[in-house]
Amino acid sequence: MGVFFRRRSVPKAEVINYRNGEVVDLFRILQRHYPQFMDTLKFQITSRREFERLKACDPATLTDLERAARFIYLQKLAFGGKVTGQNFGVDGRSARFNLTRLVPLLEDVHERLSGVVIENLDWLDFIARYDRSGTLFYLDPPYFGSEGNYGKTLFGRDQFAAMAERLKRLKGGFILSINDRPEIREIFSAFQHDEVGLTYSVAGGEGVPARELVIWEHQRGR
Repeated sequence: MGVFFRRRSVPKAEVINYRNGEVVDLFRILQRHYPQFMDTLKFQITSRREFERLKACDPATLTDLERAARFIYLQKLAFGGKVTGQNFGVDGRSARFNLTRLVPLLEDVHERLSGVVIENLDWLDFIARYDRSGTLFYLDPPYFGSEGNYGKTLFGRDQFAAMAERLKRLKGGFILSINDRPEIREIFSAFQHDEVGLTYSVAGGEGVPARELVIWEHQRGR
């Protein structure tokens, strides 16, 4: 999602797709019910007890507003911002859930989502629905070797090969970012790629040098 929020030019039509229903619910609430959402967050405090209570709560029993508030609260307090296997994170400098710091960020997200279509589809279904001449897809699958970090049933390792085959038949163009692994280079060998150096870091710790691949192809026929 970092690419979506950092892009400077906005096209006439824009669609984002996220497989995690909690993230989709949060984006839809921020897009359509921003004032009510901020009221829901107003009285939240940083507390291990509240963190564990909300973590144990079944999201299906909550309203959409409560569900979105629960998600962002757990994300801000979980160590490393993990989506699954969350544990209470400790920051000795300040409260990790600080609405004063969150307000400008959430307001920017609210404004950025204006006019954007938000989907919650399997990646294959999403491509089938929106693939046409003039479309540019940006794909951000889980890193190879870390497929289970976003939910064990969402994206299996076999999906990389299926994705490469589907992209060969794409009518539009695409950009895909992924960790640089020999297996990935082999699977996506039919396409062009660029190597990118960057640093991985978690919870403000010391960064670790890493490399990623940006795999791409222009729209067919150009």
